[in-house]
Amino acid sequence: MKNEFCLVNIKELLCVGLKDKTKLMGKEMDQAFSVPNAYLHIKDGRITSYGQMHQFNQQGLLGINIIDVKERYVFPAFVDSHTHLVFAGSREGEFVDKIKGLSYAEIAAKGGGILNSAKRLQNTTEQELFEAAKIRLEEILQTGTGAVEIKSGYGLTLEDELKMLRVIQRLKESSPVTIRSTFLGAHAVPKGLTKVRYIRLIVEEMLPAVAAEKLADYCDVFCEEGFFTEEETILISKAALKHGIRPKIHANQLNRSGGVQAGVAVGAISVDHLESIDDQEINLLKKSETMPTLLPGAAFFLRLAYPPARKLIAADLPIAIASDFNPGSSPNGDMQLMMSLACIQMRLTPTEALHAATINGAYAIDLSDQLGSIDIGKKANIIISKSVNSFEYIPYAYGRNHIEKIIINGEFVKM
Repeated sequence: MKNEFCLVNIKELLCVGLKDKTKLMGKEMDQAFSVPNAYLHIKDGRITSYGQMHQFNQQGLLGINIIDVKERYVFPAFVDSHTHLVFAGSREGEFVDKIKGLSYAEIAAKGGGILNSAKRLQNTTEQELFEAAKIRLEEILQTGTGAVEIKSGYGLTLEDELKMLRVIQRLKESSPVTIRSTFLGAHAVPKGLTKVRYIRLIVEEMLPAVAAEKLADYCDVFCEEGFFTEEETILISKAALKHGIRPKIHANQLNRSGGVQAGVAVGAISVDHLESIDDQEINLLKKSETMPTLLPGAAFFLRLAYPPARKLIAADLPIAIASDFNPGSSPNGDMQLMMSLACIQMRLTPTEALHAATINGAYAIDLSDQLGSIDIGKKANIIISKSVNSFEYIPYAYGRNHIEKIIINGEFVKM
């Protein structure tokens, strides 16, 4: 298709006019920011103009492709700011253990969990990892994700962490999806090493090697009981900052772990999970620029209490939602489903859920100047819905793919 075209007869154009906002906070997350009965002009992969159909001057756009979307909803492609999309094999055996009543910690204690994935990954070649991850990346693209963060963390050795990050780099180079990479060496402590020795390995060998090859945009730490403490998280994050790698933190998934405190202390771009959070930590986040990122798929799969989304929004905080796509606690990367879970289980409105999955997700990976809203100059990463009576129907009718067409970088994706 030509690199210049115009979508016309859009029922409603959503997430519009946010160019001066890097994120939406509190009550403004539920504001519509929409244009009814609209058109959208795209050229050279960018959004060039939009407005209501009565403003559309077809004579000024002679010679370009005019596409009648026939009363569909149009909105930005999703930005999934937290995934572990590169992994070796699945963990459905642990799924059965969970059904039988074993906890996340109990499964980890008997060699399951992250250490299980690490063992498999260490025995998998880079090419095999790349081919499997490429299939998953295509799957999430087909459900509307146009930008994604992907972590390492299943290597737990210098060689295997670099292997994972090189796979992510290859995905960046081979896919139209915008990708951010995160080094998560501090995901667990490998067998045979003390935590002190492993942290020294992360700080003195892994981070310098990752930085030398420019393989990571961020550095993450699993700040959780039995994994890494608040103090250890700060130590590793500060070491990453010395290499110009900004922190992101796994915080408060299973317990109040100090992850929020650590994240705010080191200026993390986001603190993710937050199933456990108190008023003091909410007040800390209010004084920061750190994005609270909620992962409803993980809470659903692990049968945890959901993060208190309404309480965070009532405190005038922004929130993002992400899939946490991984083999152990959220084996699904469909952001439409994450929006449904956010609405059903965390009581977000559909508008709040959309903003959490677009502009606020973009903020959580430093992309809100390029993606996450319909604004002139931003990348044309666009979703065209199927024919539905209202936008609210999309999260309401959970588990279905409500997308008719996807545009990434101004090109229609084959579906």
